[in-house]
Amino acid sequence: MDSGFREATFSSLALGGAPICLMRSCVDRVRVVVAGDGRRGRSFTTATLRKFDDVEVVGEAVNGTEAVAMIESKRPHLALLDLHMPELDGFGVVRLLKKNRVPLVTFVTAFDEYAVRTFEANSLDYILKPVKADRLRQTVDRVKNGLKHDDYKSDETERIRAAAADYEEGKVLERIPVRSGEEIVLLPARHIVSIVAEREFLHLHTTENENYTICYRLRDLAARLEPTRFVRLGRGAIVNIDMIRRIVPIGGGMFTIVLTDNQEFRVSRIQSRVLRERLLRL
Repeated sequence: MDSGFREATFSSLALGGAPICLMRSCVDRVRVVVAGDGRRGRSFTTATLRKFDDVEVVGEAVNGTEAVAMIESKRPHLALLDLHMPELDGFGVVRLLKKNRVPLVTFVTAFDEYAVRTFEANSLDYILKPVKADRLRQTVDRVKNGLKHDDYKSDETERIRAAAADYEEGKVLERIPVRSGEEIVLLPARHIVSIVAEREFLHLHTTENENYTICYRLRDLAARLEPTRFVRLGRGAIVNIDMIRRIVPIGGGMFTIVLTDNQEFRVSRIQSRVLRERLLRL
């Protein structure tokens, strides 16, 4: 059992009158991972947390990729994530974590009006730089209270995903972080041949004949891809325009497209009109 937890299985007071949780996990010490690319700020945050008797800092990560690995291996109660880490930011870290490894999260950011509005609109905890000890104390207390509720973590994860969609809207993706075993690959968007939706997952096929799966909504990813490079074929697929080899009419104003790797996709009636306007006019 995790050293940060103890289980109470009886409904009385412990000797000496100390309260015991009933059928729940009680946190003696909040296990924390701190992630940020700024050494000075990260060191201050870590040093401050270590002064709290009810906190155990279990790891420091210097970038988003390292944060994902550390959170999954250390399994903290709380991750303090710098929002603006290079390559893989705080939202990207949460998106890549395995579902059963997502801790409670507090984002750390320099003042960013749009980010602050997004956090507040989605009821997410955030700390503005420079980080102060009393603000860290509030976050630790929030986590201890939140862990008393069985559904608190899952509710927060959904709010983080909603906030990420809001914050990232309109920002074109040049690279997409994807998992390959225990590694994270930063996949250049231009190397994607096709994207196919299956329930809450997207399957990405690349020019190198590689396949990756990410948890992302198709409409959200479509909004962040370069519109001159990609085209949506309907509710379930997006393809790289440069990878289209042939466009075959199938009647009723609709098309089937054949890609350079011989994948075939039927295009919806509405998107066939879009395809005709974008690609079939001189």
